[in-house]
Amino acid sequence: MIPPWAEAIASSLLLLGVTCAIYMVWEMVRHPPQMAVMRYVWPLCALFSGPLLIWFYRRYAGPHADDAPFAAKVAKGTLHCGAGCALADLICENLAHYVPGVLAYFGLGTIFSTEIFAVWTMDYVFALLTGIVFQYFAIAPMRDLSVGEGVMAAAKADVLSLTSWQVGMYGSMGLAHFILFPAFVGDKVDAGSPVFWAAMQMAMLAGFASAYFPNWFLIRSGLKEEM
Repeated sequence: MIPPWAEAIASSLLLLGVTCAIYMVWEMVRHPPQMAVMRYVWPLCALFSGPLLIWFYRRYAGPHADDAPFAAKVAKGTLHCGAGCALADLICENLAHYVPGVLAYFGLGTIFSTEIFAVWTMDYVFALLTGIVFQYFAIAPMRDLSVGEGVMAAAKADVLSLTSWQVGMYGSMGLAHFILFPAFVGDKVDAGSPVFWAAMQMAMLAGFASAYFPNWFLIRSGLKEEM
């Protein structure tokens, strides 16, 4: 059994994230950003970064924000990637938990004998598709591209960014799954537990860290637009 103290801490972290996301939805209604896709990016990223995201938004992106230095623009571009990852992970982790048979389509029982690797494969596929959609609606309007050109540009901008994010996220969740959960919780932890989702919040922050400098390169090289 998962200790009650772990459940309590995890539930508090999740409640904080949801509260911050609701606040960001309210901000998006009051002050719609010029780039429409960012209306979804900010609330989704608030789910895992909480008050830190709100501070960053008010400082560098809100209606009364300071002029953003390049480092902050890179952070916004990285969060844009993270929003696609967050949405895909929310869908996929719950789908794998409540409809586990879907994992057979992502290698469980054929390629993988361990469930977590099939889940990660599904996460990656959905995150990549979601990320390309998010990038399309950022890049295509700014460059006045056709649908085909926009999809190609979005893929070029997102594959490196998203893959580097997932590397950090999977590394963190692998550490939790194989080492921390058995040592400190003493039980398997899956998407049915708030402890899992609190660990996912930390993993998403690790994903941000691993994707930051790849996004710096993508923006500097012109493959990705400044946010």
